[in-house]
Formats: sequence, structure tokens, C-alpha cells
Amino acid sequence: MSRPASRGERVTGAAESQVPATTPTDRRLPILLAMAMFVLVVDTSIMNVSISAVVADLGTTVSAIQSAIALEALVSAAFILIGSKIGDLYGRKRAYVLGLIAYAFGALAMALAQNVTAIFIFWAVIGGLGASLLLPAMQSLIHGNFEGAAQKATYALVGAAAAIAAAIGPLIGGFITTLLSYRVAFLLEVGVIAIVLSGSRLVRDVPYTGPREIDLVGAALSVLGMGGLVLGILAWQEGSESVALLLAIGAISLAGLAYWLVRRKRDGKPTLIDPDLFKSTLFRLGISGQMLQNIALGGAMITIPIYLQMVLEYNALQAGLSMAPLSLSMFGAAILAGRRSGSRRPSSIIRAGYGLLLIGMVLLIPIVPRADAGWALAIPLVIAGIGLGLLVSQLNNYTLAPIVEERVSEAAGVNSAAGSFGLSFGLAFAGAIMLATLAFSFTKLAEESAVLSPAEQQVVADALEHDAEVMTNTDLAVLLAGQPPAVQAEIIRINTEARPFALQVALLIPILASVLGLLTSFRMMRQPDPVSAGIEGLVLA
Repeated sequence: MSRPASRGERVTGAAESQVPATTPTDRRLPILLAMAMFVLVVDTSIMNVSISAVVADLGTTVSAIQSAIALEALVSAAFILIGSKIGDLYGRKRAYVLGLIAYAFGALAMALAQNVTAIFIFWAVIGGLGASLLLPAMQSLIHGNFEGAAQKATYALVGAAAAIAAAIGPLIGGFITTLLSYRVAFLLEVGVIAIVLSGSRLVRDVPYTGPREIDLVGAALSVLGMGGLVLGILAWQEGSESVALLLAIGAISLAGLAYWLVRRKRDGKPTLIDPDLFKSTLFRLGISGQMLQNIALGGAMITIPIYLQMVLEYNALQAGLSMAPLSLSMFGAAILAGRRSGSRRPSSIIRAGYGLLLIGMVLLIPIVPRADAGWALAIPLVIAGIGLGLLVSQLNNYTLAPIVEERVSEAAGVNSAAGSFGLSFGLAFAGAIMLATLAFSFTKLAEESAVLSPAEQQVVADALEHDAEVMTNTDLAVLLAGQPPAVQAEIIRINTEARPFALQVALLIPILASVLGLLTSFRMMRQPDPVSAGIEGLVLA
């Protein structure tokens, strides 16, 4: 974002240290900030448990909604570094307000949408841009509006709000979607954002005293890099021929960004982010852990709800209740670990978190093809949820603790970008793997069928090549109306066998991320413990 600040250029140094601590009349501000974080987290949870309802209401497909969910996370990740810089140059408070307004537009679009295009444009793109402005601005504003114990308490409250949203989001979304409509749930989001915006006058802006020059090349390379990789995966999911080109653009752009930042730093020019941040081993390990945690979370949060809604044919409320063991155990573990960690090393808690997450995900593999009810997933989900809760309680502070105060906002932007990119990558890659495996498995079983004729087998293969979809047996039976009963029964049998296998393969994505995270935690164990910077508890990704 900029070169290391001199005494006259500190972002959060002298200027922010002069801001007085929160007065008693400002006690509403921490609550409003917590409400803003709550909406950010609960939004995706509602979307995940409402997939089947949105598909049925708009006449779209599961893969289209998967792509919209992944795109929202991608836009947030790709533009979060730019969003942080916009806040620096044009005002953190202004970025905070604009981010909330953009997020409200996205939620309102979900409430009013008549087709999936509106979801892509307003919920995924506009809402994602709103998140990219809101997250780094909120980080800086908390630093600038509070001091000492009040600052720590505000970070803790905002972090707790994120954990609560993750815990009850599926339940809220499932309850409202089933009894009323998913549109009502998103309208309620708009109402909460309106309340938060009504209190924006309580927020004091935090001035930026660093260089005013914008690193346009760095900004473009960051968008092309992260965007190219995830769009390449989404293109693969849709069967596009541009997959290799998009992946190449993403990889080359990220490599170019690294070279560009180092070169600009060496020449003494302002940069999008300071490459010296990555000289800290703790910071590098922390953002790696953050990204891997979110890859695992994204993979799980797209595969498990689809399994519940498309295989078990659960409605949104049933899906939300079935996900409750994961979300509630995650919330409980995060709160307990934050309060009771005592003298335990943060790296040891992170190692335990990844270990439990890995165990929970592995246990799901043999259960998926045998389960006939959501409660069968409860024990693995509790284990995985405890693991995620331990990670949430430690990773953000572990990552940001070694960073000096004037670089915290910038480092938080990188940390947020790593988390958002990991989430979008996990969502997109697990979804793409699931559909690719479904097409392969369905075609293979069709070819082995003694009931389907060669011509019918070819029709199945051609259809899957162009439009592989996870479908319920009920919806499939409607599509097969008019076919001979033997053909209907055989294709439904194939669908029943192919879907669980596709979901098992997709679960390998969070499993692999957990394994890599566990290996990273062993490297953390060999490093000295980070010195607390007083920023524990904030969920940035």
C-alpha cells in the first residue's frame, strides 16, 4: 500500500494516538460495528442454506448459484487491497459507509431478483465490492476511535458478532426461508444495515498522512492475479474453453505483482502493499494458515449444504438445523479458546484446530453414501466445528501480532485478502470438482448399465458434457416423465449412486487444505510465540 512510514507519515501512529478514548455517549458505536460484521458473515450463511429455494424460485441451476457464491467471495478478495487504499486516500469513514450501502444493494437485489443475472451483478459483484471497502475500513476505524481497554473490547465484540453469525446464520436463514421466504431474510439484512448507517455520525474518521500516490499497476496485477485463478476454476466448472488462459493470466499476474512490489520498494516509490511485511516469518505463516482455513471452510460450506438439499432433499430449515452442530461448536470453541487459552501457545491451539478439522472432514467420507438423515453427520461436524473455532480464536492475532501499529491496517488488508481468496477458491474448486466427478461417475455408470441402450447412454453422456448438475431424485423424475418406467428407474438409480461419490471427492478439498494447514502449524511450533498487539478476536475473512 505504501512504503514504510517515516515519523511524519505514520498511518496509525501520531495522528491516531491523539484520538481520545471512547466517551460514555459513544457506547452505541461498538454495537453498531458488531452489527455490521454480523451482516457480513450471516449473508453467505443464508445463501448457502437457501440454494434449493433460490434455484426453484428463479428457475436456475445449482451450479449457477454456486458460481454466484464463489464470485462474491472472489470480488471481495480481488479488490480488498484496493478497497483498503481507497479508504486511505478518500477517507476510512467514507469507505465504511459506501461499503455498507453497496452491501445493502446486494441484499436488496436478492430480495427483489427475478433472475440469476441480478444476483450475479448486484449480490455477487456490488456486494463483494462493498465487503472489500468495509472490512479494511472497519479495522482502521476501530483503531482510530478507541484506545486501550475500549479498543480491545471492541475488537472482541466484533469478533464475537462474527462467530455468533456463523453459528446462528444457517438456523436464521433456514427458519425464515422455510416459513416465509429467502427474500424476507435478505430484506431483514437491509434493515440491519439501515440501522448501522443511521449511527454513522458516531464514527470519527481516521486521517491518512502517508503518500497520496496510487500504485495503479500493483492494483491491476492484484485483481488479475486473484481474479484469474478463481475465474479459471469457475470457467472449468461451466465447461468453458478459456480455463487454461484464465489460470495462466492469474499465475503470471501474481508473479508479476511480487516482482513489481519489490522493484517499487527498492526504488523508494509507494506500493499497493509493503513487501517488507512478508519478511516476518510469523506473518507469512499466519496468512498461509488463514488462507488454508478458509479454503477448508469454503469447500465444506458448499458441499455439505448441497448434500443436505440435493441428496437428502431437505428444505432450508432442515439444512440449517443439520448444519447447527458445525456452526454452534465453532462458536463455542472460539469463545472458550479466546477466554481459557491461558499460557497455551497459540501455535499449539492452531495445530489442535487443524487436527480436529482434518478428523471431522475425514469422518464424513464414509458417512456420506450411507446417511439417510442429517443427524448422521452430527459427530463429524461437531469435531470439525471445534477445530474451526480454535483456528478462528487464534489465527488473526497470530498473523497481525508481529506487525508494528502503523502497518496494522495494511497487514490486515493482506490478511483479509488471503482469507477471502481462500474462501472463494474453496467454494469454486470444491464445486468444480463435485460437478466434474458427477459427470464422470454418471457417464461411467450409464455405460455399464444393462438397461440403457447405447443410444440412451450417448444421450446421457452428451447432456452431462454440456450441463452437469446436482439434482434431487424428485426433480429428475419430473424431467424423465414420458420415458419408459425401466429407463426412469435406472437413471434415478445411477443418480442416487453418483451424487454421494461426487460429494465425497469434493470433500477432499477441505481435507487437503486441513493437511496443509496442519503441516503449517508444525512450522509455527518451531517459531517463537507472537507478542500480542491487542487485536485479538477480530474475524477479518
